[in-house]
Amino acid sequence: MAYGQALSLQLELCAQRQADEINNTVLIVEHPPVITLGARKTENKLKTNAEQIIACGVEVLTVGRGGGTTAHNPGQLVFYPIIKLKSLGLGVTEYIRQLEGIGIALLAELGITTQRRKGYPGLWVGQKKIASIGVQIKKWVTFHGMAINLDNDLAIFNHIIPCGLNGVMMTSAQQETGRPVDRLAAKAHLARLCTAQWTRKTKNTD
Repeated sequence: MAYGQALSLQLELCAQRQADEINNTVLIVEHPPVITLGARKTENKLKTNAEQIIACGVEVLTVGRGGGTTAHNPGQLVFYPIIKLKSLGLGVTEYIRQLEGIGIALLAELGITTQRRKGYPGLWVGQKKIASIGVQIKKWVTFHGMAINLDNDLAIFNHIIPCGLNGVMMTSAQQETGRPVDRLAAKAHLARLCTAQWTRKTKNTD
């Protein structure tokens, strides 16, 4: 799904969730090549002129989420939770940790051990970054989310300083394991992880 189309859908769903017209929802998508710039201009760092990037067939968009510059392309699994945090008794920090936890579990299923790094949302394999997080919250409803590199072309990251962090090298599940990734299976597993994490459990009063 084109990034702009996915963003429009998120905004529509976000408004519906604020009004309690829908339940908590998660979008799971892949995007055509696109570079997005976050809300904090100081963290948006391009290595290549934007016009040159566009000439390479990569879209460049400015969005309102947190975090710095990031990139999406086919083979990168992106999920956008549209969740009313108060419906699950969550604060922002706990929500971010849950996003990371879902990514950790998904990548562990693929045989990859990842770590959190304090102060840098996302997931790491040693010094290499494999997943990025950028969220936005309106009236306690989340949108934007997390991007996990499965088997995407990492060359797109050569145009940017990922998340504004100098010297960061990006990696992917395929690069770490040397094995092909079953994207459909990964999406299905991600859906199960999200459902398990964010389905509200009610106490039995019997």
